Amino acid sequence: MNRNIAVDGPAGAGKSTVAKQVAKKLGLVYVDTGAMYRAMGIYFLRLGLSSEDEAGITKACSSAEVSIAYENGAQQVYLNGENVTGSLREEAVGNMASCSSVYPAVRRKMTELQQALAAKTAVIMDGRDIGTVVLPDAALKIYLTASVEERARRRYVELQEKGQSCPYEEIKKDIRERDQRDMNRETAPLRQAEDAVLVDATELSIDQVVERIFLLYQERMK
Repeated sequence: MNRNIAVDGPAGAGKSTVAKQVAKKLGLVYVDTGAMYRAMGIYFLRLGLSSEDEAGITKACSSAEVSIAYENGAQQVYLNGENVTGSLREEAVGNMASCSSVYPAVRRKMTELQQALAAKTAVIMDGRDIGTVVLPDAALKIYLTASVEERARRRYVELQEKGQSCPYEEIKKDIRERDQRDMNRETAPLRQAEDAVLVDATELSIDQVVERIFLLYQERMK
C-alpha cells in the first residue's frame, strides 16, 4: 500500500521542519530533496561554474553522486562520498541550487534517486515538484506556503540564531526572486498539484501544521 507523503511549497515555508516532525510522528523516512539539490549546488560552485552555464552544469551532473544516510537519527547528505551537510544552508549554495535546478539534466538525476528511495520504503519528501513529478501517486499531497514577509522573517531569525548577518529586505527580495524562478521554469515548475491540500502556515505554528498533516494522513490511511 502506498504510504508516501509529498510536501511542496515555496522557499522558507517550513517544509523541511514540518516534514521531519511528521516523519517521526508517523514512522516514515524523511527525504529532504532540497538538501540533495543544494549538494549539487555545492558541487557546481566548487567547479567554478556559473548558474547560467547550462552546458557546464549538464556535463558536471555525470560526475556527481548525492546520497543520504542517517546517523544517530539525523539525516546526513553526501556529495561524492563527502559529508557536506554543514554547508547546505549557505546563501550562495541555496541560490545556486535554485538556479541550477531549472536544468533538465539536474532534475532528471535527482528525480531518479528520489523515486528509487520511495520505492524501497514509505517516505515523506519535501521540495518543489514532489506531488506533481517525483511522487505523483503519493497517498497524501500537501502544498505548504506562507506569505513572503513571514518566510523572510523566519529566515532572518534563523540566520541571527546562527550568528550570521543579512538584512531583512535583502532576504525578502531573494525569496521573491526564488519564487519567480521556481514557478516560471520550463521544467517541473513549482505549482500545487490538483489533488494536494493547501496549508497556509502564515499564522500557524509548526506544531499546528504537523498536527493537521498527521490528521489528514490518518484519514487517508483508513
